[in-house]
Amino acid sequence: MEWSSLGLEIYGFLFLVAVVAGFIDSIAGGGGLLTIPALLSVGVPPVQTLATNKLQAVGSSFSASLYFIRRKVVDWRSQRFAIFMTIIGAMLGALLVQFVSPDFLRYLLPILVMLIGLYFLLVPNIGAEDRQRRLGPIAFGCLTGCGIGFYDGVFGPGTGSFFALCYIMLCGYNLAKATVHAKVLNFASNIGALGFFIIGGQVLWLVGCVMLIGQMIGARLGAGLVLSKGQKLIRPMLVTISFLMSIKLLYDHHGDTIRSWLAFYF
Repeated sequence: MEWSSLGLEIYGFLFLVAVVAGFIDSIAGGGGLLTIPALLSVGVPPVQTLATNKLQAVGSSFSASLYFIRRKVVDWRSQRFAIFMTIIGAMLGALLVQFVSPDFLRYLLPILVMLIGLYFLLVPNIGAEDRQRRLGPIAFGCLTGCGIGFYDGVFGPGTGSFFALCYIMLCGYNLAKATVHAKVLNFASNIGALGFFIIGGQVLWLVGCVMLIGQMIGARLGAGLVLSKGQKLIRPMLVTISFLMSIKLLYDHHGDTIRSWLAFYF
């Protein structure tokens, strides 16, 4: 298929999906659960979908990160090593996914994301205020930066939520502060993974750039709400997006089983 000859309605559809995904992603993460199915639905092959999704995701994470940096709410000094390790992890993940199927993650991810949603739902005071840090910058960078960066390079959806939860639990950040710093690491992982996808020739540039613009617009709107609304907005969105993400992932990979159960009982 010649992607440059796609109809304007397809590009318009992908652009609008990217705007919504960028808005959601900058607040609670999970934008990839909209953009990846959208790319697959117009006929983009799986590996090219992951690669092109990574290009357009750079727009969201860059736009939100730039907004937070300009308002001086990012602690650069304590994040430099984590950023470096996140890039390394994402590069390794993007290299691996071009040779190995990430199917095992598709089965594990719904459970992990649902646990995050339950955690924020059942522990209402989580991230309400800063707490004592449990890991130093080096340990945090190796464990969280490299680990989640690797996951983002291999698959991706939910990366922002995973980063935010680690900042809260391991660094003692409040929810708004965790979300701000999570977006910076998400940008680092997107850049690291994108580099290897470009080298592998998997990126569809025209499609990706159209969605990148949409992501930047949506992320800018969402980033402003993070700083103005804080925990009152982020926590319910994290819970909602986590459960919707889990339901969608479960249906995508176990749809036949779910439909058979529903047919049997109803």
